[in-house]
Amino acid sequence: MSLPPGFLDELRSRSSIAQVVGRKVIWDPRKSNQGKGDMWAPCPFHQEKTASFHVDDRKGYYYCFGCHAKGDAIGFIKDTENVSFMEAVEILAREAGMQMPARDPQAQKKADRRTVLADIMEQATQFYRLQLKTAVAGTARDYLSGRGLGEAGQDRFEIGFAPPGWQNLWDHLTSKGVEEDLIFAAGLCKPSTKGGKPYDTFRDRIMFPIRDPRGRCIAFGGRAMDPSDNAKYLNSPETELFDKGRSLYNHGPAREASGKGQPLVVAEGYMDVIAMTLAGFNATVAPLGTAVTENQLQLLWRISPEPIIALDGDKAGLRAALRLIDLALPLLNAGQSLRFCILPEGQDPDDLIRTQGAGAMRSLIENSKPLVHLLWQRETEGGNFDSPERKAALDKALREALNKISDPSLRNHYTAEIKRLRTELFQAGRPSSGRKSGGWSKNFPEKGVPKPSTKNSLLAQSTDVEVRVREAVILAILVAHPGLVSEFIGDLETLDLHGNDHRMLLSALLRHSNEAEPDRLRNILDAEVGSDALEKLYSLSHVQIAPAVRAGAELTLTRMTLAEELAKLEARRGIQREVADAVEDLQGVADEGLTWRVGQAAEARNAANRSEMDDKSDGSEDRGAMSEYLQSLIDGEVWVKKRR
Repeated sequence: MSLPPGFLDELRSRSSIAQVVGRKVIWDPRKSNQGKGDMWAPCPFHQEKTASFHVDDRKGYYYCFGCHAKGDAIGFIKDTENVSFMEAVEILAREAGMQMPARDPQAQKKADRRTVLADIMEQATQFYRLQLKTAVAGTARDYLSGRGLGEAGQDRFEIGFAPPGWQNLWDHLTSKGVEEDLIFAAGLCKPSTKGGKPYDTFRDRIMFPIRDPRGRCIAFGGRAMDPSDNAKYLNSPETELFDKGRSLYNHGPAREASGKGQPLVVAEGYMDVIAMTLAGFNATVAPLGTAVTENQLQLLWRISPEPIIALDGDKAGLRAALRLIDLALPLLNAGQSLRFCILPEGQDPDDLIRTQGAGAMRSLIENSKPLVHLLWQRETEGGNFDSPERKAALDKALREALNKISDPSLRNHYTAEIKRLRTELFQAGRPSSGRKSGGWSKNFPEKGVPKPSTKNSLLAQSTDVEVRVREAVILAILVAHPGLVSEFIGDLETLDLHGNDHRMLLSALLRHSNEAEPDRLRNILDAEVGSDALEKLYSLSHVQIAPAVRAGAELTLTRMTLAEELAKLEARRGIQREVADAVEDLQGVADEGLTWRVGQAAEARNAANRSEMDDKSDGSEDRGAMSEYLQSLIDGEVWVKKRR
């Protein structure tokens, strides 16, 4: 149905989302502010005890910080009542006292035809299910039993059987008065090219109904019983109901289970989904025998922000995972990515669960790899990077992959992680010099093996005290003055913080950069990141005494303080990057003495600055002094071993 321009806007303006949602939830009186339309409650889409479900009645939207469900009043009715978009519009219009516009005749005709086709698909489902109980289906029942699928499981997934023969379903449907053109339109039968009777699309196959999120049967998947059949699995052709690239097997039940907190898992086939579901992994879907498409990725992200791709541990499964990386990279956003669960070689989820139990599958899911690590594995596995040219080729391939990421902040985080992995690879791959004379090995570490003192120095520690304190002050200022987030968003998006707590806080602040009220922002952060993170932040003495963090602080002073802290943090990181880059660049050219002396100089400089934070300098003097020192080492050819 086509709605006239402005109808939905008027419907939303005349409706109160707080009233619509209020029928399904119990508001938390401690966090809610009814006068401002700022309402909080436990989420109706997943089981929880805390109030992480937020409704903004003035803006007309809801968002859950637990399961990430979001939408407007129409979407809420659609998801909670399990109705279509137009049915949700009609329900809301009745409540708002608005007359629904007359349906477009063509649109109504198309909708009516789809309803008829869906009814025919249900008739086919019932026919196939009855056939599974007949004598001719004995081999199919034995196969299902051998896969651990008993009658209860067969009934749950409505599994059926298409018997051998050319016109079994055709004769059944036509005897019920179903028009021939509708049988063709549903993809259940095909016309003969030799002038004979039409023939069934599926013959001698175990049948798996494919349903849309509303529960309507839109297609079938069939598993061949004849070992000589060219197509082991066969899907319905694309029809008015079925678009293979926009559909997922088990979509509706998986969405419901994911909303209740289960991880969304993407398996390869029907039996994998069934085995996973029966083992308790109810939020499992499959992409219907094809590589995951962009449309299917978007469907997955609507269910969960980080689906887990569980692929068979064979070459085909790995190839599918690696192809998916290139598809996903341009579509990634903060909080929207993929993880990968690669199974043991030669096994699929069904095999693993039957041989080792659900616990083994759960362990693999819980230890799934982030996309960045699979990208690194793809570019480096089996490679030999023993020459500058090969290292340069690796760098080029990684750069090309990372440049596909459109979100600048996310791209920076990927770049930082890739750089860390690259450093580990090249340092681990350096052989020792093998020198033994003159006490050399005692005084200088092996190449690629940092001394414990250097490893534990402030330069090398990710928990650098000064850096952590500056980060905490910056975050505390932003929490107290959220309006500054959008003003400094360019600097903040490229800010690489230490510690998961700081990174989570910054990500949440960036996601809610349009939130201007500190109290409401605190509630959002509590729900999304947890109150412990904020309590830890404000427990630091430097944060407590910072004037810019206090309520009522003058905005100009606060803005200047924030800009200064960001500049100091960047200057300090600049020194660290310069030293690290210098050491890395000179590895293989310099002997161990150079890298040891650079590390000692950096540690001494940090030790001198550790006792107090220099509030009068932007760090340029430190950077300049360190640059001069490094250059003097290079100019003096310190890597040339002096003759004795």
